[in-house]
Amino acid sequence: MKKRLGLLTASVLFGAGPALGQPAPAGEPAPPPGTGSGSATTEAPPPAPPPGPTVTAPPPVLTPTLAPTAPTEDKPIEKKPTGGKVSSKVDISFYGFVELDTIWDSTQGLNDLRGNAAIARPNTYTGDHPQLTFGGRNSRIGMKLAMPTNTDDLKVSGTMEMDFLGNQPAGISEQAFWQNAPFRFRHMNVKLETKVVDILFGQTWQLFGWQGMNQPNTVEIQGIPGEVYSRSPQIRISKKIPAGDAASVEVAVAASRPVSRASATPDGQAGIKINIDKLKAWHTGGSTSSALDSAMIGVSVVGRRLAVDEFSATPHSQVVRNGYGLSIDALFPIIPATKEKHDGALTVQGSYTNGAGIADLYQSLNGGTGNPALANPTMANPAPAYTANIDNGIVLFHDDGGGTFSLHPIQWTTYLAGAQYYLPGGKLWLSANYSHLSSNNAHLFGAAAKVFDSQDWFDGNVFIDLTSNARLGFEVSRTQQTYVDKVEADDTRAQFSAFLLF
Repeated sequence: MKKRLGLLTASVLFGAGPALGQPAPAGEPAPPPGTGSGSATTEAPPPAPPPGPTVTAPPPVLTPTLAPTAPTEDKPIEKKPTGGKVSSKVDISFYGFVELDTIWDSTQGLNDLRGNAAIARPNTYTGDHPQLTFGGRNSRIGMKLAMPTNTDDLKVSGTMEMDFLGNQPAGISEQAFWQNAPFRFRHMNVKLETKVVDILFGQTWQLFGWQGMNQPNTVEIQGIPGEVYSRSPQIRISKKIPAGDAASVEVAVAASRPVSRASATPDGQAGIKINIDKLKAWHTGGSTSSALDSAMIGVSVVGRRLAVDEFSATPHSQVVRNGYGLSIDALFPIIPATKEKHDGALTVQGSYTNGAGIADLYQSLNGGTGNPALANPTMANPAPAYTANIDNGIVLFHDDGGGTFSLHPIQWTTYLAGAQYYLPGGKLWLSANYSHLSSNNAHLFGAAAKVFDSQDWFDGNVFIDLTSNARLGFEVSRTQQTYVDKVEADDTRAQFSAFLLF
């Protein structure tokens, strides 16, 4: 062994042979002395120095080429944060769905999210011609955030949820509207859960109507005609109190975004809900959210201050009225379900709402109402106009005659009922819904041919889960609106939608 090591060392230092681990290929002559196949070579030794003192130079350091080795994986360089603490312990859960909607309407003018928009009257071009809509704007992505805490007395979480139903400028092309839909946020909030109360800051469902917990099952995009459906920035305090093993009581209060900033007062909302926790209903809210929910009945109220500019082209004072609302909501299983089995389940739900000055708590509801025209033109202002500092259809001025105008919140009453039945196997189910909406004073605020004060809507749906992530739905619905002049406008809608749930 020592002899072999010596020969190898000599071979490397003086170039006598191939580099270590690289024998000369068969059939080829060995390299001449002074050359090598390594990454460095050694030239022939120089002539002997002239007689004199002998100086011994250190031998050159050569780097032999070793045999190839297995490549090693590059490891990322760990970078330390330059400011603020970065934590990798945040638990982030993604969820959402991809949706394609194909919608045929018997009239023109309605969008994929139609809500309570006015239907074109019969014997008009738009009222007598159909339309076909393809869209994917209701596709959605969300994140649940669970934050680390240093104590068991506090749990911190948050929600970020977005879709593509954002506002677009008027006058854009159909291609831009349907194929370049803008991103918007639906829910954006943080929740603090303590042993005493839970506190939520940010945008989420309005407490009024216990929204988000009792939505009907439809292929059509929520909110549907006659459904209380809205989200808002708010501060909410809630508490769930166990009532034995079979039930619990939840109470909540919220200060929500004011109906208009000019009111200078947040909306006040409060609710109480009784959950029958041992009686479970299999419930699909909207098109995509299927879950096992407790039977419940809830009552909620809203109060708001409606402060608007006086009815003048150059206002100098405010007029104040109060808005109010009451909602009663229930969810109940006729045939209960379990977590393991929901085929054969039958669930019913219902909602009753009455209020004034609450049109913005519905989707696209104003009934075609509006303020009257200003009188008393002048030379300096021949066509005076009133610019309201509140969204339309909530509170309006009425011309009382003699140049006087009074302010009135617009009153609406709605009720909605639905049922959903899951066939044996649990992958196929049917649902049907009905809603009615009416107003006792909307007829006072606009032309009789433009204002509707009554609406009826019903639908039938078929859903099938192809897999745990792929869902198809088909719906047929009909909406009838009665205008103040007693003309009825109808729209029939057929909708097929496909969903990828994640």
